[in-house]
Amino acid sequence: VQLQAFGGGLVQAGGSLRLSCAASGRTFSTYTMGWFRQAPGKEREFVTAISWSGVSTYYADSVKGRFTISRDNAKNAVYLQMSSLKPEDTALYYCAAKRYGLGGENYEYDYWGQGTQVTVSS
Repeated sequence: VQLQAFGGGLVQAGGSLRLSCAASGRTFSTYTMGWFRQAPGKEREFVTAISWSGVSTYYADSVKGRFTISRDNAKNAVYLQMSSLKPEDTALYYCAAKRYGLGGENYEYDYWGQGTQVTVSS
């Protein structure tokens, strides 16, 4: 599975942004998809994940209620709708894929896309 994330940009605090991740490969619909982020000087951290069917989701406490993950298996795509953005959401955002479960650990994910930068100004 090859992944490509896009949609990042500069947004003011309180604003919204939608990230997309395009995947190649006929088995996309069998993978759990996740979003992670890495701020300068910090380790990469889990943001959210969605099961292969889209039925189950899992969010980090820091984004719960503000971010929404979704997927469209027909389009081989996963999305991250971000609202009420805060300066601390500034980071490089990555999409990733794993075969089973809704884990939030980096090591669980087998495939990674390149990051897309999100910058939230105060």
